[in-house]
Amino acid sequence: MSTFDDDRELEFFEEPRAREAARRPRGSGPRRPTPPPSAVALARLAGLVALAIAIVVGLVFWVGACQSRSRDKEYASYMNGLQPIAQSSARIGTDFTNQLSAESLTLTGLETKLEQWSREEQQYYEAAQRLRPPGPLQTTHQQVLSGLQLRALGLAGLADLLGRSDSKSTSTVAGELAGEAQLLTASDIVWKELFRLPATQTLKEHGVTGVIAPSSQFVGNPEVVTAGSFSVVLQRLSSQTSSGKVTGLHGSQLLSTKAVAGGKTLTLTTTTPTSIDVSASLVFKVAFEDSGNFPEVNVPVTLSVIVSGKTVFSKTRKVRQITAKQQTTVSFPNMRLPGSAFAHSASLRVVIGKVPGEKRLVNNRATYPVFFSLAGG
Repeated sequence: MSTFDDDRELEFFEEPRAREAARRPRGSGPRRPTPPPSAVALARLAGLVALAIAIVVGLVFWVGACQSRSRDKEYASYMNGLQPIAQSSARIGTDFTNQLSAESLTLTGLETKLEQWSREEQQYYEAAQRLRPPGPLQTTHQQVLSGLQLRALGLAGLADLLGRSDSKSTSTVAGELAGEAQLLTASDIVWKELFRLPATQTLKEHGVTGVIAPSSQFVGNPEVVTAGSFSVVLQRLSSQTSSGKVTGLHGSQLLSTKAVAGGKTLTLTTTTPTSIDVSASLVFKVAFEDSGNFPEVNVPVTLSVIVSGKTVFSKTRKVRQITAKQQTTVSFPNMRLPGSAFAHSASLRVVIGKVPGEKRLVNNRATYPVFFSLAGG
């Protein structure tokens, strides 16, 4: 083989290498190997999977938030529907208590009111039946219905007993009324213990916020529905005619007025001025007696301070109930007297307010001469 042929063969193999070297940028170093097509596809798949997971997680949170708002709205709707029923039912309890102590109380009027209230409680029961409580509150909602039904039955039972009370003694009827009124007290227990507390716990367990289970208390003061209280009501009713006219002996007798301060007690008199040191602890105590033959309710007791013929201080307190021949004491603390009451001759006037049917008023009031001075002055 000739030398010419060898050179041509050498040039043939070296020329591609030279061209490849010329195409490389200077200083670029060795060329990086190209990843295989399978690796690129895998990376793209991993990216798509990550994106899909993020979308799914976002959807889960979004759906969860929507479900939470929908759940809270369902509970709120139910409680908002129950709230006016609970309030209206409890308001009847307040009216019931006020009626028992009303000065114009009559047997016929009380019977009529009890029957009316019973019908209203039945209407609230029917309104509660139309509510649609969330699933977890289905059982506790039944207790709402039970509470309202107890109130309707209790009020109707009281009206029925009063209508059949003519042939029985006062003590017997009072005991029967107290027994029937236990349904009213039981309704409060059912509402609180079997509805409100469990419902509140259910709201907490399900993460429902901003929603409150309403309360509904019918008997605010248990003393009102005792046999003793009903006995007083019956005695008062016995002194009234069907038209509401009060008959029999009624009245109050003022027994004494005392000034108590710093452990010292002064009994005021209507003849001799009493010097009284006024301090933060000063309390006037007025004692009086129901001098009639019947119980009285809401008896007002007024204490006034008079200087130079002008009333400079006056305060009235009421005795909710007092039985015949019973004595009671009314306290008047926090005597905030104006400056004009000091260093002058003053008078303290006490008046036991007139009760229905009272005719003799001379023994239910008194005026005491006093001299006020600042304690330690």
